[in-house]
Amino acid sequence: QLQLVESGGGSVHSGGSLKLSCVASGSALGGYGIAWFRQAPEKEREAVSCLGVGADSTHYADSVKGRFTVSRDNAKNTLYLQMNNLKPEDTAVYYCNKNLPFDSWGKGTQVTVSS
Repeated sequence: QLQLVESGGGSVHSGGSLKLSCVASGSALGGYGIAWFRQAPEKEREAVSCLGVGADSTHYADSVKGRFTVSRDNAKNTLYLQMNNLKPEDTAVYYCNKNLPFDSWGKGTQVTVSS
């Protein structure tokens, strides 16, 4: 069983930066493709960035391309999402999950960006 716990969210002004972490337990993170998702109030959950098992397998939603960077540290069993030049529309609860199939969803971490 793979368990993922998100952290690193917070409140920043437009143009600020945050780095989210997703710590895995129960299984090796490196054995899975894994992705970041977000869900804004009254909106559906959407995929933000995906990281495959192999090299050169990162993908980003058009809305975050050029601003967000996904990476993993297999030694620490941790997935990261570096978010730069944040915009108010990035405000959401951010989740990580393996891709695919999904495991259960955690609590996520709240990111709030003010204008």
